Amino acid sequence: MFGLGLVSLATDMVADGARSVNGALLAQLGASALVVGLVTGGADAAALLLRLLTGPWADRTERYWRFTIIGYALTALSVPLLAVAPFAGSAGLTLASVLLIAERTGKAIRSPAKTVLLADATAAVGHGTGFGVHKTLDQLGAFLGPLLVAAVAAIEGSYWPAFLWLVIPAAAAMITLLRMRMQVPDTAVLRPRLPAETPPRATDAVPTEKTRATFVLFATFAALTTFGLIGFGVITFHLEDADLVPSPAVSLVYGLAMLVAAVAAPATGRMYDRHGVSTLIIVPVLTAFVPASCLADDLPLVLIGVGLWGMATGIQDSTIKAFVADLVAPTHRGAAFGRLAVFQGVATLASGLTAGALYENVALLTTLVIIAQVIACVLLVLVLRRQGAHE
Repeated sequence: MFGLGLVSLATDMVADGARSVNGALLAQLGASALVVGLVTGGADAAALLLRLLTGPWADRTERYWRFTIIGYALTALSVPLLAVAPFAGSAGLTLASVLLIAERTGKAIRSPAKTVLLADATAAVGHGTGFGVHKTLDQLGAFLGPLLVAAVAAIEGSYWPAFLWLVIPAAAAMITLLRMRMQVPDTAVLRPRLPAETPPRATDAVPTEKTRATFVLFATFAALTTFGLIGFGVITFHLEDADLVPSPAVSLVYGLAMLVAAVAAPATGRMYDRHGVSTLIIVPVLTAFVPASCLADDLPLVLIGVGLWGMATGIQDSTIKAFVADLVAPTHRGAAFGRLAVFQGVATLASGLTAGALYENVALLTTLVIIAQVIACVLLVLVLRRQGAHE
């Protein structure tokens, strides 16, 4: 569990170092708010939608390590290549867009398989606690990466040298991952074994109709909250477009969000292990305030919104996965995480397009997000009732 967390820490230095300035980078290359929303939202959607294929594929082949390694390698290669974009002339915007989508595609390849490995590794300590600790390490990398980008950009006066420095954590992640693969070739040995006299649960076999219905309700809840968390690419575009902070400081704002997420994830993970899925009710409440604050023209208000964005993201990323891991049997988790990603991927793409299109009409964007969060609350209550009836 800790080893996978270290790999995520190093890789998120790379991925989130790039994500911390992706909107600002695209803006400097000539993109509009709508283009930024389309590219960054499309990239994040690719990271989610493609899991519908990679999740079941990983389950069928049971080559979870292979998918994980290939996905991490794609991220390790694509981000440093962003250094070429400013020198590609008129093709720079296209090249940067392709590389940003490629980086997120790497996440789509690795995430379902990596989550299965992590679910195996966290079975002994509790999925909520385990996923929360992993998310903390993950978010620590997502905080350190933007710090590195900010430092290099401040010294060099440009973003592109920072992408080259990210080769160092990328190499560290790949070396650590390959060593873990050699040490633990099959994480299934870490799963707890049921006593012989204990009958299998319904979720240990083919998912029941009740389980499937609960999953759909919960996945729709996750999609609606994801829709409300407007892509950070649009937020960084806003920081650049409104000239709220100097360019090197844009990545620091993203780092703030990641730091808040790192604190929120383990706390809510432990709360989930004690109180269950009701812990997630705070996510739509936080999310409802995100658009109006993050796209304000006042920097302190934007920073408050970024903190809310980070808190909601940290809670969502750790606890949603923990609930799915508890709901679905180990042999079906890869496919389940893939299906969940489809719901979130569609919502992410819709969020990026909506935020980009309504960038000049924040009031309407905020109204749409609030309506979505009210519906999300209703769906979570339904999930709670079904879980209570099942117990």
